[in-house]
Amino acid sequence: MRHNKKFNHLGRTASHRAAMLSNMASSLIMHKRITTTLAKAKALKKYVEPLITRSKDDSTNSRRVVFSYLQNKEALKELFGVVAAKVADRPGGYTRVIKLGTRQGDAAPIAFIELVDFDENMAKTPKTGAKKTRRSRKAAPKAEGAAEAPAATEAPAEEAKAE
Repeated sequence: MRHNKKFNHLGRTASHRAAMLSNMASSLIMHKRITTTLAKAKALKKYVEPLITRSKDDSTNSRRVVFSYLQNKEALKELFGVVAAKVADRPGGYTRVIKLGTRQGDAAPIAFIELVDFDENMAKTPKTGAKKTRRSRKAAPKAEGAAEAPAATEAPAEEAKAE
């Protein structure tokens, strides 16, 4: 029976798949964003999110467990240092997969996977100023026109004084 075996095998043996996901997870942690196929990105998301959750608790046991998956000391330092500090208050959902289209050679769907808290473009918050509505835009030209009207009436008066 195939109970609890519903993950994508990615056309690889178990050892090859484990090594590939380990390398991809290390690259994701070091570079904060990597481009890969959609299937690999989805598999990597399930692989790396529990590791990031584990990194919130900086203990010797957590480091050993995560190292057994990553096998990369630099990635481990980055994960328990910079990444864990950024995601400390986030309850989950540390990664984002965005589809990019298809690869030209074999038409494989391509996507990039990134750490959510490290994306500068998406992290920008809108200004907290007053929300612009259609009414305020209509009101703004009237106010400008009202301010210009007295200035226009003063100009002919100045010309009359000059004569």
